[in-house]
Amino acid sequence: MEKTTTLNLRVNPAVKKSAEEILSRLGLSMSTAIDIYLRQISLTGSIPFPVSLPMAPPELNMDFMSKEEIMAKLNEGYKDVEKGNYRSAEEVFAEFLENH
Repeated sequence: MEKTTTLNLRVNPAVKKSAEEILSRLGLSMSTAIDIYLRQISLTGSIPFPVSLPMAPPELNMDFMSKEEIMAKLNEGYKDVEKGNYRSAEEVFAEFLENH
């Protein structure tokens, strides 16, 4: 089948680089991989893999905690803030993006 349509995508450069390295080891180009992905969507009528939010570990998941356990975690957090044991969200996200 002839390819006549162009897609222009904006993606995170680090994600693109990582994917290209893996695809190269598989002997696939990015274009071929995206074509495979789009064909699978067309064939199955859905995204060809599960899309879901990751489950938090039980010790962090409030759905599995009693009110007392939640209050204990919150108090622990307040004590850390009072001691100065915290980082800004900007700092944490910058570190995350640097490492992922």
